[in-house]
Amino acid sequence: MIGRLKRMLGLGKSREPDEGRNGEKGSASLLHEDQQEWFERDMSIIADEDNSRGDRVQEEAEKEVRSAARDSLKKLHVMQRGHCPLCGDNLRQHLFASICDACGWHTYEAPRHGPVRVHLANSSEKIEGERCYEVKSGGVLVIDRDVVTARIPALSVSWIEYVWDPKEIDQRHRQVVDRMELRCGWCAAPADPDKEGFHLVHAAFGAAQERYCFCGDDCYEAFRKMYPARVHRDCYERNCSECDLCMKRYGDEADGLRVIAKDYLSTKSITKAKDQVHG
Repeated sequence: MIGRLKRMLGLGKSREPDEGRNGEKGSASLLHEDQQEWFERDMSIIADEDNSRGDRVQEEAEKEVRSAARDSLKKLHVMQRGHCPLCGDNLRQHLFASICDACGWHTYEAPRHGPVRVHLANSSEKIEGERCYEVKSGGVLVIDRDVVTARIPALSVSWIEYVWDPKEIDQRHRQVVDRMELRCGWCAAPADPDKEGFHLVHAAFGAAQERYCFCGDDCYEAFRKMYPARVHRDCYERNCSECDLCMKRYGDEADGLRVIAKDYLSTKSITKAKDQVHG
């Protein structure tokens, strides 16, 4: 009986994926040692009863999982539309963080590879790990190599420092850009920032700065010949951060992928606002 229930819940010793009721392959989460002991105890209790009780337990667990998945999906849809999942107010959205001014709800991404440093109150000492989690009680759990290395009371925490590697930040921005469909400003073909000859250009044809991407040198040069900058002759070559002859809409060219990624986020926000007005 225990073996059959283990197979139903996907927690048997076999590493082969099990076929679900609808032919879908399921996967089980890793149980910690003490959780495994609780599982074995509960399984032995159920095994003393009839088989129908074990089936009902599995059905109830599946209902709870589906309900949790629906709640999570609803929350993500609300966030995707730029609203707070807690109070419904507008979110302040950044590439890797979203904050609600109205109620203080927030979510953000931490470095995948750490480190994170918890600075202690009234002390110069700090505790470092790969990740940390603020638990419901207000304390902080520090994780290093998949184990809890410190549990810090809330009153002992001064502030938490997330140490970002510049390479990881660039990689995150690139991942956002990879989800975009950049088009060449001349031939309208896909423009890949990783390919040789790609150009990200800021130029002014009127009072405001404009931005264009080009898939190669030929398209860039053809565009320049067809559309000379109107503010001054060397607009294509001049560094925008050193120029005040037009209204700036974007950052310095050195920001590169970050500029593209942030513009992608602001474009999405404008589109959502228009949809809400016309909806």
